[in-house]
Amino acid sequence: MSKARILFQDGKIFEAEANLNDKTVMGELVFNTAMTGYQEILTDPSYASQIVIMTYPLIGNYGIDRDFAESAKIQAQGFIIKENAETALDGKQCLSDYLAENEILCLSNIDTRKLTKIIRSTGSKNCLITTEQITEKHRKMLADYVFPKNIVETVSEKKTEKFEAIGKQIANFALIDYGVKNSIVKSLREAGAAVTVYPYNVSSKTILGGNFDAVMLSNGPGDPKDVDITKVKELLGKIAIFGICLGNQIAALAVGADTFKMKFGHRGANHPVINTKSGKVLITSQNHGYAVNAETLPADTEITYLNINDNTVEGFEHKNIPLKCVQFHPEAAPGPEDAKIIFKEWINFACREGKNA
Repeated sequence: MSKARILFQDGKIFEAEANLNDKTVMGELVFNTAMTGYQEILTDPSYASQIVIMTYPLIGNYGIDRDFAESAKIQAQGFIIKENAETALDGKQCLSDYLAENEILCLSNIDTRKLTKIIRSTGSKNCLITTEQITEKHRKMLADYVFPKNIVETVSEKKTEKFEAIGKQIANFALIDYGVKNSIVKSLREAGAAVTVYPYNVSSKTILGGNFDAVMLSNGPGDPKDVDITKVKELLGKIAIFGICLGNQIAALAVGADTFKMKFGHRGANHPVINTKSGKVLITSQNHGYAVNAETLPADTEITYLNINDNTVEGFEHKNIPLKCVQFHPEAAPGPEDAKIIFKEWINFACREGKNA
């Protein structure tokens, strides 16, 4: 193990141990409170250009299973943990080898609780992690760093791909890939939908000409205001639309609402949300740094879910056109599956309302 340093924007420096030599990366520093699911977190495209702190102290104890990957590669820019288990279940690759194989800088033997408390107090911020001694060069690099505005473009697949329903097909869905997790596609297929995944820049004409029952706006990284919402506006009222996470924010912008950057976001597997219609509470998996401003949602929309911890919007729907969205991740991965029924509900809704839009 080599020595490593974390440089904060205010000049604070923390020391740790590193898994690689001669490596320096920058990104937005965020924390995730999940106890398991580190592989899903690492490979979730929503973490592109972010450096992730895991608050649970022991990471890597069950190894790596390729079936758990949410995309084709590790998307996180860097990884910070308190202790690396350095072990794996029989037949599984260990986390250390997985990170080294993908050339991902991982810092360990550091007080992740202290780092998390800093973020909770002052908010998510950019940082630099390096195996070098901190110099003015590093300070200037960090001062000049800007989170990329084209981040969705970098994670969206470039080609269109079709997937059959698992079991009996009930519906036919288009999905716009803003950084989609594999488990969202799988959950739709398990619920009875055939899914055609399109790149982020697909046209509304292509979607409307595909004989689909509905279109899904996927999760993804970055600021929703950096995403072109023109096609979503063109789809409103013409086809059933569903959104998850970034897709929820994009849909909100398309109907005229506003979004804002949260102080440190929601990232973890135990966030309680309440269904405003039924009063039922769901424990959900979440990963977002932006949220919909409730006060800006138009009168012809209705908030369907609220976060119990901070009362932020966790879902909304339109009263007059087929549009339903959630901020949390009903597919979990990692996390509880309380909300997975939403996929079935959406598919049934699309079959009733989609083609009548």
